[in-house]
Amino acid sequence: MSLSPAELKAISVAAQWYARLHSGVATDADRSAWNDWLVADPDHLQAWQRMAAVGEQMASVPGALASPALRGADLSRRQVVRSVLLLASASSIGWLGWRSEISQSLVADFRTDVGERREFRLADGSSLLLNTDTSVNLRFDGKQRVLELLSGEILVTTAADPLQRPFKVLTRHGEVLALGTRFIVRSQTPGGEVAVLEKAVQVRPAGGGAMVRLEAGQSMAFNARSVGTLRRNDASVGAWQQGSIIAIDRPLGELLADISRYRSGVLRCDPRISQLKVSGAFPIDNTDRALAALESGLSLRVTRYSRYWVNVSSGDPS
Repeated sequence: MSLSPAELKAISVAAQWYARLHSGVATDADRSAWNDWLVADPDHLQAWQRMAAVGEQMASVPGALASPALRGADLSRRQVVRSVLLLASASSIGWLGWRSEISQSLVADFRTDVGERREFRLADGSSLLLNTDTSVNLRFDGKQRVLELLSGEILVTTAADPLQRPFKVLTRHGEVLALGTRFIVRSQTPGGEVAVLEKAVQVRPAGGGAMVRLEAGQSMAFNARSVGTLRRNDASVGAWQQGSIIAIDRPLGELLADISRYRSGVLRCDPRISQLKVSGAFPIDNTDRALAALESGLSLRVTRYSRYWVNVSSGDPS
């Protein structure tokens, strides 16, 4: 059974809610927020029913598997999520799509929630900054240093390695080889993007072909079959490190799609105004402020059906 991206996302969030509510430490505020999420979209209710079905199967599993998953109040949220998903992988429930990006992301070595940014120091001295809703697996051994970017966006600052192991970032679309550098890689469904801040990298599509070199100050999009045209970085590249999205004559629809990465739920743009050009700096740590700035500065109408369903349209009633 094939699931849409919205359904997969709902299942991911349902798994996290299931873990929180069965952790033994859920508060009344947690339960209220869960209820708000549940009624915000029919996909949420369907995803929760599926997750509850997994829970019912788990309740019938004896001993060590069932008890930690359903009653272990001292387990971490990630451990509970892992228990839920491990049971699902052993069952015949096809809806969870066990080899999907969503299931991998939930148990990744490094991950961030929607709206969160986190920095990690790696064993070799390199640093890794994860942008919103990002998941990464780490594969360091005696021969190589590999980051597998499952989804999202990362900023990598590599450290010199006494063993001279190559440092790579792998995505579903291709690989990025660091050449002693500081760079950003983003992976999304259509393709990947890389931007070099210091020194250089080489990029090769997953489908094969020659490596393409990017120098400091250059960016490029790529997919599994080909690489795009080299372009110069502008002020918007990496602005998320400082908590902003910088738009330079950017279509409103694209800007709102970017803002939506930093907030839960649905943020829709009326197609009739999606090509309206926008410039400015917009905060990502408070996306409601960003929407308020657009509403007042461009005379738009921001309609909030709930905390998780927002529509942006023209302020002109005609």
